[in-house]
Amino acid sequence: MKNYIVCIASEHKGNEFLEQCHENGWHVTLVTRENLLDEPWLWTSIDAVKSVPVTAKFEDYVRVITNIAGNQPVHRIVGLDEFDVLTAAFAREHLQLGGMSPSHAVRFRDKLTMRNIASHAGIPCPEFLGTFNMEAINDYLQTVTAPWIVKPRNEVSAFGIRKCENAEQVWQALNDLDARNTWRDHPSQFLIERYIEGQVFHVDSVVKDGKVIAAGVSQYGTPPFKVSHHGGVFSTSILPHNSKERKELEKLNKELLKAFKYEQGVSHAEFLQSEADGKFYLLEVAARVGGAYIANVLEQAANFNLWREWAKLETATAEKPYKLPKLRKDYAGITLCLAKEEAPDTSHYVDTEIVYRVKKPKHVGLIFAAPNQERVAELITVYSERITNDFLAVAPVKERYDD
Repeated sequence: MKNYIVCIASEHKGNEFLEQCHENGWHVTLVTRENLLDEPWLWTSIDAVKSVPVTAKFEDYVRVITNIAGNQPVHRIVGLDEFDVLTAAFAREHLQLGGMSPSHAVRFRDKLTMRNIASHAGIPCPEFLGTFNMEAINDYLQTVTAPWIVKPRNEVSAFGIRKCENAEQVWQALNDLDARNTWRDHPSQFLIERYIEGQVFHVDSVVKDGKVIAAGVSQYGTPPFKVSHHGGVFSTSILPHNSKERKELEKLNKELLKAFKYEQGVSHAEFLQSEADGKFYLLEVAARVGGAYIANVLEQAANFNLWREWAKLETATAEKPYKLPKLRKDYAGITLCLAKEEAPDTSHYVDTEIVYRVKKPKHVGLIFAAPNQERVAELITVYSERITNDFLAVAPVKERYDD
């Protein structure tokens, strides 16, 4: 009997997921936006494709998937991008399929929900408040030390975040949002939290039966907030395997996913280590693969690719159960930035530790791999400077992620 999986992708990503599903013998249907049909999808691994308008909302995706179900079986529905996780959950609920429900998926999308669940479980979060009540906001601003961040509850990365140095700036930000007179920009769609200066780390996990069975622990170079607002080269690399920080982050990550009752899939959690007190604080957690080629970094360092392991989990059957590959404890990292050229030529970068070159228009990205962390750190430092001098372009910061 043939098994059928529908994959929602509102951005071009997840070719490795599609390929793994195809290799596992499943019929793969891709549902994506019309403007993405010319992107380099791995068409040899896609059995059918359906498109939605560029301006499609979640109900448009659900309608298309429901129509698909009218002509063929649908056994799994997966959302590949951050914005697709909740859409896939609504589609599953509508068709009464197994998997994460919409109310469960919201935990991984709404940052206020994240904060409430995590803090209730004892996981440190920056002092935060939902922006509902004027008196409560004033009390918060009088009792929590500035600066603060006003951030969207449902956007991704650092889009839409505003740093405020005083109460007047906070109220100005909220009044500006209210003046737009749209529900998406309503002040209640935002939260306030204390801005903490520090280094940002991420833990990327494979989860089966409620347990983390594989995880990569990495540290960003320049924090994503600063890269998105001020430009520069993005980098991230694997933490030393026996470090105190790694062990603490692995423990926090397990506690976090247990509190979120996450049973199966992959996750990307970000934590900030405060310069002031050395403590780790939760920034966010997502039920999908982390961006910026993190999956490829982990593949080079640890021998598991998050896209492929996620696909294997989704397509596992009683006859073909999931099996984790043999893990390694090597090191890898990436430097990535916007480039001035459409097709940057990095052929003059010849270090043998360069194991992957990003092939994306107007981007330069290199993944380095080595048996020791010091060599990877050295290469990231050297190539961050070389790439800056040779290719770097800085795009104006976007206020928010556009659907």
